Amino acid sequence: MIRNRIAAIAATTAAAALLLTACNGTENAASAAREGAAAAQGSLSFTSGSAKQNNAAPGTGDWADSPGKPAGKPVAKKWVQLSAGRAGDLNPVVVNGAGFTLYRFDKDTANPSRSNCAGECATTWPPVLVAPGGKIFIDGVDKSDVGVVKRADGNLQVTVGGWPVYRFSKDLEPGDTNGQGVGGTWFGVTPDGQKAGAGEEGGAGDEEGGAGDEQGGVAPATGVTLSDEPNFGDPSEGLAGAGCRNVGRDDSASSLQASGTLKIWSEKDCEGDSKVVQGNIADLASVDFDDRISSVFLG
Repeated sequence: MIRNRIAAIAATTAAAALLLTACNGTENAASAAREGAAAAQGSLSFTSGSAKQNNAAPGTGDWADSPGKPAGKPVAKKWVQLSAGRAGDLNPVVVNGAGFTLYRFDKDTANPSRSNCAGECATTWPPVLVAPGGKIFIDGVDKSDVGVVKRADGNLQVTVGGWPVYRFSKDLEPGDTNGQGVGGTWFGVTPDGQKAGAGEEGGAGDEEGGAGDEQGGVAPATGVTLSDEPNFGDPSEGLAGAGCRNVGRDDSASSLQASGTLKIWSEKDCEGDSKVVQGNIADLASVDFDDRISSVFLG
């Protein structure tokens, strides 16, 4: 009996030691990652003003992003620019040196900064990378809100308000905001790291399209009725809730009824072309969306 008790105590002690070692290992790894990012940030140059104002070399840095082409494989650049600006319905939102919208991902973390977008995700949403010893031009963004995080592949990704920032591969022209609200997790990033378009209450509808501010503070709709015929004729279907909702009858709506603002999309899962709309629309052809709605974002 005594021998069994001694063996049990020994086993418990060993297990506790292993658990403590594992915890310390995790904490040490996290601490090393933070220290690595801090050291890398210390090697960067933070310069007030735009790249143009600072006479950056033509065709370098963010200027190498060519309009009309999707964002390609992410490359660490010698300089990046963070400018507080406006894109589509988003005001303010951070754009890069070429005027392309930058986004944040709800599945990332800001404290500590950590990216959870890799592989195919990073192809669709190329992270904004800066080379070690590179420059970050800060134009209307507070330096205290700008930093970098070391990704799993060792690259340095720029952060705003602690949030890693990205381009969207389907934004083809400066000012495009096709990534806004995608999957209910991707949003333009404001100069302090918040979700662009979000109202004071942080409602999903405002985050999705910024419609509350742009259209007189109208609350986001929590439901919508889509009719197959103009002037709200039958057949029709109703959608309710918060977030992205796919329609039951794809590309068939010709009118809609809603109490508030919402965003309509041309593809499933809130992708493709989009438009923020308000209230009842008797003929969706008037907003170039007749027989085109595949999903909506409510909120």
